[in-house]
Amino acid sequence: MNVAVHTLHIILAGVWLGGVVFTTAVVSPALKAMKWTETDRVRVRSVIGKQYARVGTTNLVLLFIFAVLDGLLKGFGAILYVEYVLLAVVFGLVAAHGAYFGRRLAGLAEVEQHAGSAEDARSLAEKRHAHQRLSLGVSQLNLLLSVTVVILAVNG
Repeated sequence: MNVAVHTLHIILAGVWLGGVVFTTAVVSPALKAMKWTETDRVRVRSVIGKQYARVGTTNLVLLFIFAVLDGLLKGFGAILYVEYVLLAVVFGLVAAHGAYFGRRLAGLAEVEQHAGSAEDARSLAEKRHAHQRLSLGVSQLNLLLSVTVVILAVNG
């Protein structure tokens, strides 16, 4: 049983990391390459994000459950405690990314499209780009922490 739980713990960590890498390294660059308006691109990214949130959240919850089960069966140690903290941070980053950045970027893109003047549109575009840079930073931090979680899961 210990081996099965530990194996599932590692697999779930790998699946989580794979999803983060896929969205960061494949989906985002592919959307940038599309010749769509920024509003359409943000809208498509929002739909992808909502669908991924369903799958990703389930995976993240299962990862946490199996990490705890792994600790219960093998004994808790420093590596697992660090992993639990990192998983909590990843949960927070994911929640912030979806609840704040996704909605804010979609709202800014929509308002930008209907801006009354070129100056208003430019100002909104600058705000949107600043939020996109911050969102990218959150995604990169999530990626780094997710790699660390996999390493800890393997070694825990």
